[in-house]
Amino acid sequence: MSRGKGGAYSAARIAGRVKAMGRAISQANRGRRLDVVVMMDRSFVFAADLVRAIEGDVAVHFVNEDVRDVELGGHRRREVFFANRETTSAGKEHAGFKGRDVLLVDAVLDSGVTQEFLLRRIGESKPRSLRMAVLLDKESQRRVNLEPDYFGFRTASNLMWCGYGLAGPNGLGRNGRSLVNAEAPRKKAVKANKRKR
Repeated sequence: MSRGKGGAYSAARIAGRVKAMGRAISQANRGRRLDVVVMMDRSFVFAADLVRAIEGDVAVHFVNEDVRDVELGGHRRREVFFANRETTSAGKEHAGFKGRDVLLVDAVLDSGVTQEFLLRRIGESKPRSLRMAVLLDKESQRRVNLEPDYFGFRTASNLMWCGYGLAGPNGLGRNGRSLVNAEAPRKKAVKANKRKR
């Protein structure tokens, strides 16, 4: 599915896509227990709705991403660390996925670097299946060979979205029921200011 009219996705359209994704995930899972790993914090609204649309037993795990600039051997580099609520030891958490069906859920897939890293880490525990669901797929931004198994909408990579759990540039707007282009109001304001001059 492509971008909505006027750079927005209505609450009804989002609900329809999430429900369809839930049906597809339920069919693929065939009634087996599903472990859903939710990447916080931008995915909480999408994940809550998606989990309720999945039939069968679901266990939910939350992971927080922590990006740090570290210095190693005189070179600075950026590293991504993951922590979860249940344990601080990644080994204990990932060992629990052995032989299980796992679904990674994130709101936005752009470069794919972070999601690919987490999928590889989860895959080390030998789950029966490992899939990914995202609300927004920005495929033109991809820096790794990664495609979501389920997606709500494909969208232009240069758009920043606000609402439905996603914050705008000012950190506000997560409580919006629809998704709107967070850049649109700013562009309109800039044009209006130019006209006043």
